[in-house]
Amino acid sequence: MIGLATEPVISEIVTTTVSSVLFVFLYGFMAAAYLQLRDESHGVAGSRTSGSMDGVVVSDSEPRLRFIPRPAGAGEIRDRGFRRDPENIARDDPIHPRASPPKHMEFPDKDAVDRLVDDPPLPSFARVRDDPPADTVANPVAAARTEIDGLDIGRLDSGGLDAGATVAVAVGSRGIHRIDDVAAAVVSSVADRGFDPVVVPAMGSHGGATAEGQRRVLEHLGITAESVGAPIDARMDVRRLDAVDVGGTEFPVYFSAAALEADAVVVVNRIKPHTNYTGRLESGLAKMALVGLGKQAGANAFHSTAIEAGYVETLTAGLDVILAETPIVGGLALVENVDEETAHVEAIESNSFADREPALLELASESMATLPVDDVDLLVVDALGKDVSGAGMDTNVIGRYRVLNAPDPDEPAIDLIYVRGLTDATDGNGIGIGLADLTRRAAIDRLDIGQTYANALTSGSLAKAKFPVVAPDDELAIRTALSALGGYDPETVRIVWIRNTQDLDELRVSPAVVPDLPDSATVTGHDRLSFAGGTRSFEAE
Repeated sequence: MIGLATEPVISEIVTTTVSSVLFVFLYGFMAAAYLQLRDESHGVAGSRTSGSMDGVVVSDSEPRLRFIPRPAGAGEIRDRGFRRDPENIARDDPIHPRASPPKHMEFPDKDAVDRLVDDPPLPSFARVRDDPPADTVANPVAAARTEIDGLDIGRLDSGGLDAGATVAVAVGSRGIHRIDDVAAAVVSSVADRGFDPVVVPAMGSHGGATAEGQRRVLEHLGITAESVGAPIDARMDVRRLDAVDVGGTEFPVYFSAAALEADAVVVVNRIKPHTNYTGRLESGLAKMALVGLGKQAGANAFHSTAIEAGYVETLTAGLDVILAETPIVGGLALVENVDEETAHVEAIESNSFADREPALLELASESMATLPVDDVDLLVVDALGKDVSGAGMDTNVIGRYRVLNAPDPDEPAIDLIYVRGLTDATDGNGIGIGLADLTRRAAIDRLDIGQTYANALTSGSLAKAKFPVVAPDDELAIRTALSALGGYDPETVRIVWIRNTQDLDELRVSPAVVPDLPDSATVTGHDRLSFAGGTRSFEAE
């Protein structure tokens, strides 16, 4: 009786449930169709054509911001700012904190921004040759060989090395004059003394922090197994030697496994001002021993600690560990002059690194290339790159460190910097692009973000990997810069135009700069700036 009485009730419940499900399904389908049609009319869906950057889509399944160009013929759109996809709104917060930066960014083309920038009259330019006096080593390769021949690689005071012992030659800094020939001379000296040389890249995270990348960097420098006569061990493996306290911060010290397996290690590097700080120890043998041979792990640990506790303090504490725990016996110190040629060569025993380097650093500071004037409204740099400077542009030349614990130099004082491109040798590593205020699309197209980020994340110099304003071409970039200066006058504006921050012997300057040029500088001609298809062109007046 109970079963018969409940049959109508069960039937009614089933019928009602099915009807509800069908209603919800149809309602959802109609709502989705409506939203799709509405979004298409607003330019959210459709083909991705070039145009204005009108909004974003926020997706719960893959949170991101994307610039969606409006399809041709879509008409004027009311909400000119960020748009939200109503089907994928982050329901827990009206401003959608889960949305991440854009994966793919489309920069505006010239038509989109041309009307936004003034078209001021351009200044003329003077061609300048700056040739300050400089000391030069006539034969740096022979000098390197002589110095290494005199270095006590065998550590004779502690028993010496047997014939056939392995000696690691650590190299890897870019932009050093004739580094390929110098490296070959060091290898040759090691081999001639009965030892077995092996080349180990000492460049921290450079080359994308991969063994293949570091081999490629050496190859760009002209250093291969065939060219130097020794195998290259580019392994990124490291061993943790110890951890030391630096001002209350624990600093783990790492060292290349390949170098640690050798019976002796010789480092080869240039002594020069660092791009992040000033102090008694900057770029040189001590830093290469600790940071370069620390590979990515060591470089990351060093920079992380140095930002908090200080660069010199961290370098000094880490060097003590390196000298105690590794087979480093010495190094070859190179100092360059204003023409980026070798001015001094000296072999130094490892226990004298900290004592000898400050004097060589002072010599390097006095000899380095600088801008001919300190007061600049606009600096135009044709190319940046790791072959030019570890920071892409020499921060001592442009007056911008952009690091957390070190103030920028007082001089030079440069209001705006426009970087036009990247060097071929930098292989896409655009570290330093963030030091510029403007760049152009041609430079961005050559960026290898992976390499650039590997460098920035390891060093902690995040600002150097930021994107500046990206102009479609030279013409818009120059117009933008001149407009941004405020009160622009072609007769008084101070512009310096250089190839890069290393090659400063030939440059161009605007007329207002000429009276302030040093005695070493000579005006060799005058040019008129124009733009052919948006790209800068200089024609003799």
